[in-house]
Parts: sequence; C-alpha cells; structure tokens
Amino acid sequence: MKRKFFNPVALLCCFIILIAVIADLNGKWTGILKTPDGNEIPLTYNFKVDGDKLSGTAESPQGAVSIDSGKVAGDTFKFQVTVDGNVYPHAGKLYTDSCGLDIDFGGQKVHTTLKRSADK
Repeated sequence: MKRKFFNPVALLCCFIILIAVIADLNGKWTGILKTPDGNEIPLTYNFKVDGDKLSGTAESPQGAVSIDSGKVAGDTFKFQVTVDGNVYPHAGKLYTDSCGLDIDFGGQKVHTTLKRSADK
C-alpha cells in the first residue's frame, strides 16, 4: 500500500522540480503596459537572478533604469524601479513561457504579461 502511494508522489515531485529548472527568470523579457489613462508603453526587462536576489534593468521609451530591492521566492518575484523620483513596486509570477507582472502605478495596480525575448 505504501509503495502505491509513494511512486506517484515521487514522480510528481520530480516533475515539479523539472518545471522549476526549466522555468528560469534570467534573460530578456518584453511586454506592453496599458496605463490607467489608456496609453500603451513597450517594456523590456533584463533580469539577472543570483540565488534569491533579483537585479537587472527595466527599459521603456523614456530610457533604462535599474531594478532595485529584487527578491525571488520559488516562482514569484518582486522588485521596484525608480523613474523621475517615483518608486514603482512590481510583483510577478513566473510561468513556463511567460511571466505575469503587477505594477503599482501611482496607487493603481496595473497588470501586464511579459514574454521571453528571442533577442539575447
């Protein structure tokens, strides 16, 4: 009886670990941010993960800024960027082919989806 339970659980754990290894936040990610006032802003994030620390850059048509206070925990991550003295907290979740990103845009939460860029 124990063996019938153990084998499927062991296979499930191996599968979860494999997915975690495949889904990697490192690299270039792109998306479009739809602001509360209806504008669309192209975004590019260059993520660098070192253990549980997240760093890199965020780019928009206004220029590039550094990613600050970045943390990764499993498939979730958070960081902030500062643009013209305004701090914008970000919270995200990593999926196998994309990541969802919630941005606190001046007190309003805005959601966008990023896709891994083919450009290296």
